[in-house]
Amino acid sequence: MRVVVKNEEYTARHLSVLEGLEAVRKRPGMYIGSTDHRGLMHCVWEIIDNAIDEALEGYCSEITVTLHPDRSVSVADNGRGIPIDTVKSVGLSGVEVVFTKLHAGGKFGGGSYSSSGGLHGVGASVVNALSARLDVEVDRGGKTYAMSFRRGEPGRFDDSKQHEPSSPFTPFTDSSELAVVGKTRKGVSGTRVRFWADFQIFPKSVDFSWDTLLERARQSAFLVPGLTINVVDLRGAEPVKEKLHYEGGVVDYVDFLAKDGAVTATWRFTGQGSYIETVQQLDGKGRLQPVDVERTCEVECALRWGVGYETNLRSFVNIIATPKGGTHVAGFEQALVKVFRKQIDKNSRKLKVTAKDSRIEKDDIMAGLTAVVTVRFPEPQFEGQTKEILGTPQIRQVVGKVITDELTHQLNSSKRDDKQQSALLLEKIVGEMKARQSARIHKEISRRKNALETSSLPAKLADCRTNDVEASELFIVEGDSALGTAKSARSSEFQALLPIRGKILNVQKASTADVLSNAECSAIIQVIGAGSGRTFDLEQARYGKVILMTDADVDGAHIRTLLLTLFFRYMRPMVEAGRIYAAVPPLHRVELAATGRKKKEYVYTYSEAELQQLMKKLAKSGRAHKEPIQRYKGLGEMDADQLAETTMDPSGRMLRRITLADEPSLEQAEATFELLMGSVVAPRKEFIVNGAKKLDLQDIDA
Repeated sequence: MRVVVKNEEYTARHLSVLEGLEAVRKRPGMYIGSTDHRGLMHCVWEIIDNAIDEALEGYCSEITVTLHPDRSVSVADNGRGIPIDTVKSVGLSGVEVVFTKLHAGGKFGGGSYSSSGGLHGVGASVVNALSARLDVEVDRGGKTYAMSFRRGEPGRFDDSKQHEPSSPFTPFTDSSELAVVGKTRKGVSGTRVRFWADFQIFPKSVDFSWDTLLERARQSAFLVPGLTINVVDLRGAEPVKEKLHYEGGVVDYVDFLAKDGAVTATWRFTGQGSYIETVQQLDGKGRLQPVDVERTCEVECALRWGVGYETNLRSFVNIIATPKGGTHVAGFEQALVKVFRKQIDKNSRKLKVTAKDSRIEKDDIMAGLTAVVTVRFPEPQFEGQTKEILGTPQIRQVVGKVITDELTHQLNSSKRDDKQQSALLLEKIVGEMKARQSARIHKEISRRKNALETSSLPAKLADCRTNDVEASELFIVEGDSALGTAKSARSSEFQALLPIRGKILNVQKASTADVLSNAECSAIIQVIGAGSGRTFDLEQARYGKVILMTDADVDGAHIRTLLLTLFFRYMRPMVEAGRIYAAVPPLHRVELAATGRKKKEYVYTYSEAELQQLMKKLAKSGRAHKEPIQRYKGLGEMDADQLAETTMDPSGRMLRRITLADEPSLEQAEATFELLMGSVVAPRKEFIVNGAKKLDLQDIDA
């Protein structure tokens, strides 16, 4: 590659100075992260967060966010209202300063806000700069004040024909005007902001998301107990409205987020800590000087462990979400590891933890955890305007100490319920650690063994010969009697058999340690060969299909449900990928007598209704059948040819694929398994009673 040297001068004339809001329009990604859907929604968050800051200070009790049909958004609050008096240093009203000047606001240590989400003083002005039009109205002192902007420039719109960004606009030239447009009742105050995103900046294809807005509004309502947030969507044929109001705070939020069965109750920890921070403050002459300031950080956390293995951790700073974490999350996780390692070492004999076992890791503790961690303190340092990561270093130690003290006290509580929950939790964490150890072993034996290698797979597994995973099938067979018949009926080239003895462990109620120590469950996990729980790797699975082959009776259905619970809880990707099937063995065999040229035939039916249809058809055609009709009560009653023909041979069998398609969401599927297989009896009893009312006794095949 040849480098071409250009002989050009580089002088001061090549430098550009962007004035005012020009910098925002030139580099919007620096302020809102991106100009796609995420950046568009971030503009909404900036305005909403300003209203929520008023609520945090106790001045605002209700916020209304409305999506309009003309692709604009309005945010109204009943806070104090933006100051309307003149800012002496610039000679402009407070409203114009807030919406046109970067790094201007009441959150720079002036005493207006003890803790807030807005810190840099650029949120409202950035939204204004990226809006084709922005209108603001302020109720204050018995009057309503109004001002409008086009792409950050103040002026007047002529709305005589229509109210939109394309209305004729006249910018202010000599001086700006904050117009008085109405009167309000005494004591009424608040701010209303409506903006139209500028599609010179944002793609025209992006729009405001109702679901994203509703989720964020609900989150804020949880974090500010007592605050009412109304979310309204006027874009459809019918208005959609949601009123969000919660009194329980972070505890309610965790209960809302948690979908799996509970191992512990929802614990709430609170505390605070102080630290010294050097900040730059204006002196009497308007110059910045370094000053040591003592800060107080308030920590609030709600957490709860469930029977699952997924982690749902939400973190916030002054109710601003930090999805990528930061120092407060680091302190929280560090405290969890420290406390649980100490507790497990203390109870190692009871928990059967030996020196050979690996040390507890963060992932073992976080499995099944649903937690909300929120901190409040003045002037936090974020990494960028999007505030996704907290950077204030002192917060790690403050949060770590609060969580260490509170969690240690909780785990050492002498109350009966607390002791039981703590014991179950420690067993779960140890079980996750042992599952991680087992996963390494499973991966080592996951590859097929050839004739020259020794296999550590269960002895009762009758494996197949093919190395083609996609073509291979594993039949999990109920009982040894059925296994003998199935061995003769299978195609050993691609069909493997694993027998289980009766009803396996209900893993919805059992701890991870119990599951791994259960012979049947561990054998199934080992034979699949892809690990379990969060370590499960679908690509390592040894079979393309797993087929549950149980008797066509109540016990068989129960065993199938127990197996499905195991796969859903510990090998869920297999279910999501549609690789789990249920075999459908026949219920009846009807022997048709030979007539004329027709030889003796056997017809199989799979339900009572299907049998009745066959009987009507035979009666109509005059074809005789042998009595009594054979009713299969189990797979062991079939001979090998019958089992192969009806249940195992791909050319003639019927399989039911098990998927999550019938459930609207993963949370619904979790709720279904918890209802049917969980520890709480009352909802299951109600479900059975309600279902029994719809059942016709004639439908029972007994």
